[in-house]
Amino acid sequence: MSEIPLWEQHSRWWQEEFTDGADPEYEEQILPLIDRHLAGASRVLDIGCGEGQVARRAAALGAQVVGVDPTDAQIVVARDRAGGPVYARSTAERLPVRDRAFDAAGMCLGIEHLDPFEPAIEEMARVLEPGGRCLLLLNHPLLQTPGSGWVDDHILEEQYWRVGPYLRPDATVEEVAPGVNLPFMHRPLSRYVHVMGELGLLLEDMDEPPPPPGFLDLAREYGEASTIPRLMLLRARRVE
Repeated sequence: MSEIPLWEQHSRWWQEEFTDGADPEYEEQILPLIDRHLAGASRVLDIGCGEGQVARRAAALGAQVVGVDPTDAQIVVARDRAGGPVYARSTAERLPVRDRAFDAAGMCLGIEHLDPFEPAIEEMARVLEPGGRCLLLLNHPLLQTPGSGWVDDHILEEQYWRVGPYLRPDATVEEVAPGVNLPFMHRPLSRYVHVMGELGLLLEDMDEPPPPPGFLDLAREYGEASTIPRLMLLRARRVE
C-alpha cells in the first residue's frame, strides 16, 4: 500500500482532528451508524482501524474486537487509548487472522484509499463466518465524485449540486488540510457491489445520511447542500 508513509506522516493530524470527540461527523453520524449496524455482533474485525475509535465503539457494544492498521503511529495510540480491543499492524490485503473467525468485519473511510481495492474485499469475505456482516463506510460514490459541488448560478438563477464524471474511475491527491495531501480513488458504486456479490457478500442494507448539524455549523458553505449526503454505508451478509 503506497499510501502507508503518508498516513505515518499525518497520523497525528488525524488523531487531533478526527478522534476523541473532535469531529462532528464521527460523533453525530459515523459512530451512531456503527452502533446500529454492529448491534448484536460478538466478534468484530475493524480493518484500517486508525487510532481505534470505531473499534472502541464496537467493544462498548459488548463485542470482542480486533483492530488492524498498517500505520505504526496509529497502532501505538490505539493501544494507549485501550478501551477493550486488541490491535495488530496489518494491511487490508493480507489480514493475519484465520478463515471465518468473525461475525462482523468493517472498514470505515478506508476503501477509497486502496488501489486495487478487490483484495481487501476478498479478505473481508474470507474472515467472515456464514451469516457474518460486512460493513463498508465510504465517501458517497456518486455525490462526492471528483468535480462535484454546489453551484449557485446567478445568470440562470439556479442552484443545484453538480455531479462530476461518475462512471470514470479516477485517482486524485487531495489537500484535505494545509500540508496534508492524501490519495483518493473514485469508482462507481457498481464496482463495489459487483465484487462483493461475486465473493458471496450480498447487500442487505444501505445508509445515506444527511450531513449532521455539527458539521453544518462548522462548514457554513455546505449549508445550501444540506440534503446532499457526504457518506454512504453498505452492509452485506456473508453467504455460502
